[in-house]
Amino acid sequence: MAKYAGPDEFAETAGTISPKRTRFSVLRMARLLGVSTSGYYAHVKRAAVSVLTPRQQRRADLEVKITQAHQDSDGTYGSPRITAELRDQGEVVTAKTVAKIMASIGLEGISPRTFKVKTTVVDPTASFPPDLVGRAFDQGRVNAVWFTDITYLTCGAGEMFLCAIRDGHSRKVLGHSISDHIGAEMVTDAIDAAVAARGGRCRGTILHSDRGGEFTAHLTTQACFRHGLRRSMGATGICWDNSPAESFWSTFKHEHYYRHVYATKTELVAAVDKWIRFYNSVRRHSAIGMLSPDVYEKSLPAAA
Repeated sequence: MAKYAGPDEFAETAGTISPKRTRFSVLRMARLLGVSTSGYYAHVKRAAVSVLTPRQQRRADLEVKITQAHQDSDGTYGSPRITAELRDQGEVVTAKTVAKIMASIGLEGISPRTFKVKTTVVDPTASFPPDLVGRAFDQGRVNAVWFTDITYLTCGAGEMFLCAIRDGHSRKVLGHSISDHIGAEMVTDAIDAAVAARGGRCRGTILHSDRGGEFTAHLTTQACFRHGLRRSMGATGICWDNSPAESFWSTFKHEHYYRHVYATKTELVAAVDKWIRFYNSVRRHSAIGMLSPDVYEKSLPAAA
């Protein structure tokens, strides 16, 4: 009765049975060598399957690289950003090919939903500066316009508020602050951080916001005057007048915040800090040529 050889022994034996090399039948050679014919044919089949064509090998390589790029983005990148990532690695590939492969292996990016109109608490006694932006959010150079806004967050220990300031051209987050209560102090902290990030070179820069009480407060007005920032505000309840800020919150919340649970305020603060570092230095932005804000700013002429 024929015996079944182990994998290593069988692979070596099967090579001696090849009917292309002898006039004896596979059945006779299998009997003489003490192995089964079914095992031999299974080995031949496995060997045939394991040999990939160049096209199949290329596809397998792309699947590995696409999966890695998707994982590196914390599962947020879709085919356009992954295509940019692969091209930076030297791959010659189209977004259509990347999208097809992602669909076949069950990968997809996160598309932030359209932001909703946010209720802004307006101080009825405040005076409002004019809208100096007029929805011309990107004026072609850094430090022309900064945008700021506040959003609500929560964790197991209670509610929190996040204020951020971004450059309208490079999309970089220049300063942010987090507090367990909403107020002008968190706005001035973010302003001070943004000014420091620019080395104080911001006199004449427009700081655009909505008409929330935190932005019309005396402390905020003083901070803007101290740093030479020109205050600008959109109309109340018109989300499009500060849409870059609203769009940023949508990106942050759908790509990161909604996907995690935070037990403590310290944990939430650390998570926000980490994500903003990722946003500035790694995350690719479609509006600036699929570069991160930091890389984009480094690519600008020194005069900018």
